[in-house]
Amino acid sequence: MPRSSGHSVPKYRKHRASGQAVVTINGHDHYLGPHGTKASRVEYDRLITEWLASGRSASYGTPAAVVTVVELANDYLKYAKRQYGDAFNSEWRRFKIILRPLVDLYGRTAAADFGVLQLKSLREKFIDTGRSRSTINQDVRRVVRFFRWAAAEGRIPPSVPLALSMVPGLRKGKTDAPEAPPVLPVDDATVDATLPHLPEVVADMVRFQRATGCRPAEVCNLRPCDVDTSGEVWLYCPASHKTAHRGKDRTIFIGPKGQAVLLKYLARDSKAHCFQPRDSEAKRRAAQHAARKTPLSCGNRPGTNRSRKPRRPAGSSYDVQSYGAAVRYACAKAFPHPDPHASDEAVKAWRKSHCWSPNRLRHAAATEIRREFGLEAAQVVLGHAKADVTQVYAERDLAKGYEVAKRIG
Repeated sequence: MPRSSGHSVPKYRKHRASGQAVVTINGHDHYLGPHGTKASRVEYDRLITEWLASGRSASYGTPAAVVTVVELANDYLKYAKRQYGDAFNSEWRRFKIILRPLVDLYGRTAAADFGVLQLKSLREKFIDTGRSRSTINQDVRRVVRFFRWAAAEGRIPPSVPLALSMVPGLRKGKTDAPEAPPVLPVDDATVDATLPHLPEVVADMVRFQRATGCRPAEVCNLRPCDVDTSGEVWLYCPASHKTAHRGKDRTIFIGPKGQAVLLKYLARDSKAHCFQPRDSEAKRRAAQHAARKTPLSCGNRPGTNRSRKPRRPAGSSYDVQSYGAAVRYACAKAFPHPDPHASDEAVKAWRKSHCWSPNRLRHAAATEIRREFGLEAAQVVLGHAKADVTQVYAERDLAKGYEVAKRIG
């Protein structure tokens, strides 16, 4: 029996025994009526259109009462990759993590039978992993979104996501899930102490992000062709950003401080990334050569002691993961544990308390802008659609509260 592949369109055929037109989708025969008639052609077009609209789903044509959770999960991950992209911190990667325990527990369960008790059982699984309360609530909402997508695709009854959306989130103090510590802005003194231990290129990335308040991914993806330098304030419009899939535009304003950092990186190919690991590696080797004590007539000559096929060659751009790793490594060198004989647990706790991530630079910039120019200005610079999101990044200035208390309290 002919089977449709994932890349070809199933054929319109004649069933010789009955004389009917037939098309085989996912191993199931769909009879269309008398072969060669206009009605059978219309029915064929309808089925093929629905199959293509489902993303060539392997479970197309299966009754809603039979479609399993694992089949829906497989189709949704394909959709999420197209919708959100495959960046390091994309929703697609988050869904891959979330749907794994869902499939382990209820993969063979009919998706139409997934209900409130099953969702709460999955939530307990999340709690056992040690995730914070806010993260668990976000992941549960993503699971509900997954079933809402399945209902919107006509794969399960709408009553399934409707019932799941009724489940309230975990409340503070009413669950065993720990509370996530707030992400606070990193102070400039800590950043300044870390900069000497960073490669020059990464240090400039830190300075640029602190000056503009952009996201770590946006500084990693910066290219000369994305920057408009015609005005007094330069405008950086990333080709891709966190909310691009929602149809949102993103404009990053680059003032004198950011321009001073970026200027020397614009003299390269317009489509190349401004901040490149290969530049950091070249400068590191140049510094090693400058500090060389062995005469050139002895030992290895420059360029001869290199692997022909290195396991991890220096690339043409940083990503969020490598950018953050470079900052953490610099923090470990900038803030060593005072006791050289401390235990591994003590060293780990020390590094955790003295380490900062690039995203905290965005919080620091937001807090400064809010203090100097107000919440609306911080909202514009950070590119948020709503001010309540900006308040998560911009810490309130408690000094204003003290001033009010002095005058009217």
